Amino acid sequence: MGTRILTVEDDERIRTAVRLALEDEGWEVTEAIRGEDAVEAFSRAPADVVLVDIMLPGIDGFEVCRQVRRLSDVPIIMVTARADTHDVVAGLEAGADDYLTKPFVPKELSARIRALLRRARTVEGPTQRLRFGELEIVPSEGLVTSDGREIHLTKTEFRLLVELATNSPKVFSREALLERVWGHGYFGDGRLVDVHIRRLRTKIESDPANPQRVVTVRGLGYKLAP
Repeated sequence: MGTRILTVEDDERIRTAVRLALEDEGWEVTEAIRGEDAVEAFSRAPADVVLVDIMLPGIDGFEVCRQVRRLSDVPIIMVTARADTHDVVAGLEAGADDYLTKPFVPKELSARIRALLRRARTVEGPTQRLRFGELEIVPSEGLVTSDGREIHLTKTEFRLLVELATNSPKVFSREALLERVWGHGYFGDGRLVDVHIRRLRTKIESDPANPQRVVTVRGLGYKLAP
């Protein structure tokens, strides 16, 4: 079974150009114009990657992202016509893993998708259990628990946590995390890191507003405290 990509775009010209570019990569493409149709299509046949425009007829891209995220941890790329901080952050907060700004070139889109596909849920290597107080991480099994309760993370959140955990207490700059976790040239866009750190804290910290595990080191970056 080949890689399946769901694209959600109401502009016919953009939708056709994206489909042709992705099919040229050998990927199977399913198209949707309305947000509701996208969620229904994903429910029937989950895709490997979802590419969703923000501005859609019916429910918007943010809501599509939230509804898909309730069903799956599939990688999601949000598409916005503006590099507006509000739109970008709102899309990432809705559960997107990455974003693209229109207009974009097919090579950039393909590179982003390949980077997402490379980030499998499990991490290669021998089984190990990393413990940080009540928090336990098993990278090879894609498992995170707190006091024995399993915590569900998206693929990106999981990769981010494992990177911090396996190198604790090393401090990572945003640029280093972009390279290690996203695995592609993101031109120093720290918003990707900051929003995913915030989302990660809401899931693993008892008090996300006063984090004790994923700690900010002012002027340097982030680390996972031992």
